[in-house]
Amino acid sequence: MRLVGAALGGLFASSAFAADAPARKPGLWEVKTTIEGQGRAVTVQQCIDAATDQMLQSSAGPFSAPLCPTREVTKSDGGMTIDTHCTIGGKAADAHAVVSGSFDSAYTMTVTAEGGVLPPVKMTMEAKWLGACAAGQEPGDVVMANGVKVNIPQLQKRALGADPLQPAK
Repeated sequence: MRLVGAALGGLFASSAFAADAPARKPGLWEVKTTIEGQGRAVTVQQCIDAATDQMLQSSAGPFSAPLCPTREVTKSDGGMTIDTHCTIGGKAADAHAVVSGSFDSAYTMTVTAEGGVLPPVKMTMEAKWLGACAAGQEPGDVVMANGVKVNIPQLQKRALGADPLQPAK
């Protein structure tokens, strides 16, 4: 349950993050996520361009404006702070995210979330730009810690019932 809470907390915080953060530099990013009290970190690599960067950072699923209508963003020279207020399962839930660093080279985002159906959670994401995407990678590819590669736009098309192997109409 704590892991689910962490994932949900990160998702509704990332919704606010995507709407207010500058775009990350296109290319290959390594993102390491640590959940306090959950043992080891999970590291993935994301190959992005402008469109897939927005898609990856706003994949907040059900934690969109109807559930999370209140968001306060405070920007500073060193980063930003985002406070998101949601109603999940009929109960109030809050997330506080602190983002620092550069979206051209490396940044850190720490999210604390609690309330609603979520257990309290603290999650830290550390991201660094590695360079151009590797040969054979395309924007939207995410390489999981176990080496499995998935393409997020293709997954979304499948979820919507479209054939990802056919050109968009």
